[in-house]
Amino acid sequence: MSEQDNEQNNSVRFADLSLSQPVQDALVEIGYETPSPIQAKAIPVVLSGRDLIGQAQTGTGKTAAFALPLLSMLDPKDEGPKAIILAPTRELALQVAESISNYGRMVKRLHVTAIYGGTDFTRQFRELDRKPAIVVGTPGRIMDHIRRGSLDLSRISHVVLDEADEMLRMGFIEDVEWILEHTPAERQTALFSATMPPRIAAIAKKQLKDPVTVAIKASTATVSTVRQRFIKCNGMRHKIEVLGDLLETEERDAAIVFTRTKSAASEVAEELAQNGHSVEAIHGDISQGRREKAVALLKEGKIDILVATDVAARGLDVDRISHVFNFDIPDDAEPYIHRIGRAGRAGRSGEAILLLTRRDFRKLRNIEDATRQQMQPMPPPSRALIAEIRQAKLEKKIGDIITEGKFNRERTAITDAIANLETDAETLAAVLLKMLQAGKSLPSGISSSSPSFQDNRESRSPRESRGSRQDRDFGRERDRGPRRERPVRDGDAPRARPDRKSDAPAPSADVERFRVEVGHNHQVKPGNIVGAIANEAGLEAKYIGRIDIFDDHSTVDLPKGMPKEVLKVLKKAWVSGQQLQMSRVVEKRRNHFEK
Repeated sequence: MSEQDNEQNNSVRFADLSLSQPVQDALVEIGYETPSPIQAKAIPVVLSGRDLIGQAQTGTGKTAAFALPLLSMLDPKDEGPKAIILAPTRELALQVAESISNYGRMVKRLHVTAIYGGTDFTRQFRELDRKPAIVVGTPGRIMDHIRRGSLDLSRISHVVLDEADEMLRMGFIEDVEWILEHTPAERQTALFSATMPPRIAAIAKKQLKDPVTVAIKASTATVSTVRQRFIKCNGMRHKIEVLGDLLETEERDAAIVFTRTKSAASEVAEELAQNGHSVEAIHGDISQGRREKAVALLKEGKIDILVATDVAARGLDVDRISHVFNFDIPDDAEPYIHRIGRAGRAGRSGEAILLLTRRDFRKLRNIEDATRQQMQPMPPPSRALIAEIRQAKLEKKIGDIITEGKFNRERTAITDAIANLETDAETLAAVLLKMLQAGKSLPSGISSSSPSFQDNRESRSPRESRGSRQDRDFGRERDRGPRRERPVRDGDAPRARPDRKSDAPAPSADVERFRVEVGHNHQVKPGNIVGAIANEAGLEAKYIGRIDIFDDHSTVDLPKGMPKEVLKVLKKAWVSGQQLQMSRVVEKRRNHFEK
């Protein structure tokens, strides 16, 4: 029996495939909604108990094609290995075991272990003593454990041969046949192979009973107008730094940053917001309404960056997206194709950049094989390029102020300073710029009336602009206090919050307190407010002080002497779909505000 399917059936959803409820719950949490072609065809076959031949390229989603039905069928309470999965390499065995554990996160008492060569037996003995329901391994090490008596396959009910043609090419096929002889005759077997050479066809004929064949061609529809590149990184912190440099140096419009997990999406978005980017995070823990609002803000140009898990990859259509940054590489080619398809819309060119650690390179090769396209390596942005771009931005801002022409007071102060200090204009300008770069306040007569000139972020590296760990962690401290300051409500009837003095201490002498018209009711976080102020006012995040968030508004401490032009800009800035409408708090009467 054979089924050919070369087109993805977008009408089928995972919810339609009779998977167990814990597996469906896990898919919802991960953000997977629509199966790939191999998954849509193979899952019902495996659930029916039939043997299966799956002919599909690596990167088409075949791991989930056998893992999801296996997890739905196995009873973890029944101790001992019930399924064994053979893979050609250590890396693939680890990847498959990790994916199965992820898909089975809601299955109680599930234990999955990976067994492979090149490592000590002791840990593997301990793992097998726990009687895992699913064992994933390379043929040679599986044989070793069978011979030592540490792995008993007598109660195996499911066998999966993953990348069978690769095991043939590597000389493991006799080992595979030996292992199969040690499993019960009454078992369900699934064989996956990108090609079907005669030796694999012979094994399938001998070992599988009346199998259903599902043949899927890998999608190669990566958008031709999107250039695909990758950068080698050393862990998450390095990725965040490289991403910040890319956002600064790439000529772009809007961008999407894709992460693997919800926590990573939140962390990356918070980092970017604290460094002055207009950004929102969308993932499975965020309501559909808030997701739609974030996408609308991106479409309208009120934010420039979305940080998203794959829950946002499908159906997201925003013409102004020029760049897709894959902060984490996906497991398979299908989600990768969906991700980069968000750039280069309507025939326009786009950019897709992957940030890779050493352990990601097998996934990269799998995606390249599946899409038949090779990605080009690129170096991280150089310090020289970053300095050049910052210099150009600084000169443009200065040029804008010169064009505006509103700096007579400052011109007089400079003229007086040149005469009094007996120096020249070039030296004085260099000193003032150095003060700005060091984050020092300018003398009151010289401080600019333009918000643009205060953007001393342009002259600082991303690492410097983040400030200390204490500076970076301020958001969590602030987000705890304000909720305790909410007023007690009378009975069940809600009433408007009065503008009263909060429990927050008065600002110190060198800062002033401002009110912004966005609060808990708008799901705002401190990082959102910091990002908007830093981006619009050109003020480093570390100079933005205490933030208290209330139901319908927030207060924020800023350096004293903020020019009126800056406040005018911040009145019109948008955060969480609200205009800030910033106003200065009058300290003598905290319930009145200057507009």
